[in-house]
Amino acid sequence: MSVAREFVDLPRPELARLLREGHPVDPAAIADFVYRGTSLGIPGWVERLAWKVFAKTFHCDPATGVLRGWNVRIRQQGLDGPLDPLLRRGRPLTFGHFRVVACDEYVMPVAVRGLMLDYGLGGNARLDPTARLRDPVVALTRGSADVLLGWSYLDLGVARVGTPSYFLLERHAPLADVVAPPRAQN
Repeated sequence: MSVAREFVDLPRPELARLLREGHPVDPAAIADFVYRGTSLGIPGWVERLAWKVFAKTFHCDPATGVLRGWNVRIRQQGLDGPLDPLLRRGRPLTFGHFRVVACDEYVMPVAVRGLMLDYGLGGNARLDPTARLRDPVVALTRGSADVLLGWSYLDLGVARVGTPSYFLLERHAPLADVVAPPRAQN
């Protein structure tokens, strides 16, 4: 049974508290794993337009040592359903590529002691709305990367705008297929 069931009904202030009190994440502990993602804190009508469950992957490039990742759209089959990716031309439908960096390099709306998923460094097109997303991510248990909590905000350059979107990541499986990063285009 998914750990996410314990979090889906938490109010945003409680999710914000958990994020602030979260623990650092060892980048090596998440490298080359797929995580089951669950959207938290957003209105139900938004979830129905988008998704509740997704996959988030992390890959460390052996040649450069860069830790990066991407999101995978999943067929919506409930919190405990399988992570069956939606396909396009026979390949999983990926989006929102990001690079993983230390949070301390960022000015954020809240103080977080974790890692940052920076979609602006992920090779997404400049006009792609995800390029402005930043997701600070923390571990919910000190020293463990099995369950992570994240939050999304927009970095507009002159301002950082918080969103109501939180997400839980549960370690699912080792990464089997590496997806090439997109080539940024405007």
